Amino acid sequence: MNSRKTNRIGIAVVEFQRQFLIGIRAANSPLAGFHEFPGGKCQTEEAADACAVRECREETGLEVIALKELLYQEHSYEHADVKLHFWLCRPVAGSEDLTHRDLQGFHWFPAERLSELRFPEANARLIELLVSTYASA
Repeated sequence: MNSRKTNRIGIAVVEFQRQFLIGIRAANSPLAGFHEFPGGKCQTEEAADACAVRECREETGLEVIALKELLYQEHSYEHADVKLHFWLCRPVAGSEDLTHRDLQGFHWFPAERLSELRFPEANARLIELLVSTYASA
């Protein structure tokens, strides 16, 4: 990483029945058109797990619980240096049928399909981990 500002990013890797909540980055954002998990920049002093939960709620309307950090990844993109905290999250107990709920542009994808999607380069290790852990044998 170089001398530019590094952004800490909390990412909610939301799993529900071996499926993951994924959206597509907006045309006016860095890495436009790539698939993404809900997440964003951590506020000053905000823990990465709390950030992942907050960003998921803001981006999808879904309340989740952060269970454990799956992976920590530092990466330098052309537009920014990032410290990515990927948190395994689950929907809050008692949620209605999540497969038919409007999640503001995010959709459920089975683990078997994750490797077919176009994620940013820094997500490669995470996708390998999720496919090997959650895809049906």
